[in-house]
Amino acid sequence: MRRIWEQHAISRSFMNRKKVFTILAILFLPTVFLFNLFVGTVDIPASDVFNILLGRHSSRSSWQYIVLESRLPEALVAMLCGGCLSVSGLLLQALFRNPLAGPGIFGISSGASLGVAVVVLALGGSIGIGTYSFTGMLATLFSAFFGALLVTLILYLMSWRVSENSMLLIVGVMVGYLVSSLVAILNLLATEEGLRQFLIWSLGSFSCVPMTYIPLFTIASAIGFLMSIMLIKPLNILLLGEKYAVSIGINVRRVRNVMLVSTGVLTSAATAFCGPIAFIGLAVPHLVRLLLKSDDHRWLLPVTMLYGCLLALLCNLLCMCLPGGWVLPINAITPLIGAPVIFYELTRKGKE
Repeated sequence: MRRIWEQHAISRSFMNRKKVFTILAILFLPTVFLFNLFVGTVDIPASDVFNILLGRHSSRSSWQYIVLESRLPEALVAMLCGGCLSVSGLLLQALFRNPLAGPGIFGISSGASLGVAVVVLALGGSIGIGTYSFTGMLATLFSAFFGALLVTLILYLMSWRVSENSMLLIVGVMVGYLVSSLVAILNLLATEEGLRQFLIWSLGSFSCVPMTYIPLFTIASAIGFLMSIMLIKPLNILLLGEKYAVSIGINVRRVRNVMLVSTGVLTSAATAFCGPIAFIGLAVPHLVRLLLKSDDHRWLLPVTMLYGCLLALLCNLLCMCLPGGWVLPINAITPLIGAPVIFYELTRKGKE
């Protein structure tokens, strides 16, 4: 009787822990989002920011443009990108049972880089399809999305020939190396202007997406999120082992393929709109597991998405906090937060 009471108490404490950290994320997310609207290279009084958001007139017309056309889209893009990369990282780590599995390691981000490199470095920044041509940001978005989906398609086709997850992970890493070498060759053949454009994109940024493109980003993200939600039950069953999952009728190969497609859509969307953002997809799932002390994906997946949004907003805020109006690229901040989490997780597992 005492053992049953102790187990009940432990289970109750874990449930309370999950609720506490979920509520904290829900409370902090709108707070950090608002801070992203208040802080920037231009000092705008908080009262004016509130007036602009409520549809009232501000002291200066330029401030309205900055808040609605620059800071607001940037904050929305940061949330979407953080959620996409975090969920895709969680899916890949669950699929391969590898703490270092992530969108960047798997080669999908490299595919997006190859697509942008081909358009920017080899085609001069424009794409021609029949009588239609795309230039500027639209060409970059299309090429990055197509390149990432192409790598996802290669991995999807290889998954039908490779039965072991570890071998599929190695295939993904090798595809990433191959794509990186092609990008390096294109860099040698590019013009100075093309190299500059590609370098700016490869640094990663949440500030290059106008408000008109955010609905497209939202739709692509929603498709990936819905597909990942469908995988919650199979992922929990797979925690008990593939043999057990097969014994109760789970098609492991089908689950793996759906997971690859979901990861490809999420990573493709995030990388196409924001560039290759490092460490968020790798670190946030580990951080959430440490906080929740649970492997239940009914909690892990939504809370990982929340903390991915929160961490991306926090990194974007830190990029804007430098004195003198300096702005850091987002990939200069994400390793400072993500790397310590990975180090701690690896050393903790090494002691177990």
